[in-house]
Amino acid sequence: MGDERVKAEALQILGLFQVLPRLVVFDLDYTLWPFYCECRSKRESPSLYRHAKGIMCALKEKGVDMAIASRSPTSDIARVFIDKLELQPMFVAQEIFSSWTHKTEHFQKIHRKTGVPYKSMLFFDDEDRNIQSVSKMGVTSVLVNNGLNLDMFKLGLSNFATTVAAPEPTPAPEDK
Repeated sequence: MGDERVKAEALQILGLFQVLPRLVVFDLDYTLWPFYCECRSKRESPSLYRHAKGIMCALKEKGVDMAIASRSPTSDIARVFIDKLELQPMFVAQEIFSSWTHKTEHFQKIHRKTGVPYKSMLFFDDEDRNIQSVSKMGVTSVLVNNGLNLDMFKLGLSNFATTVAAPEPTPAPEDK
């Protein structure tokens, strides 16, 4: 499926939801592309998962901001690949650095840069530990097993809509 067909399908999926995230955050390795940056060289020509570019183009067209949260020890290679893939203008924030704090530090920086509340964010990553830690911050998070695709995209938007629609828990009345 070409980028334009994926984009058209992603736009249809976006149209199914009344509430969209204000910011969609992507991991890089094994989420947007099928490799680890540290196993590659800057001279190589990177490629994305089949649906990734079309989904990002649909989000851009819908006016949904996007960001990167990647725990890469080779941030220089990641940035070169983002340039080579002509993705640079897509992102309002790029937090690509090695960290021991799962992705929480990345999200704190993204939040400070964008002002978008955690509960208004949707996150895609291939590592369960990142999904767990970022979910605790209030971000709707989706574990992708074989990279970002239209099914995972739809699942993420559905989970986000459900989370946003859920009423805030009512505090229990205090005992007198």
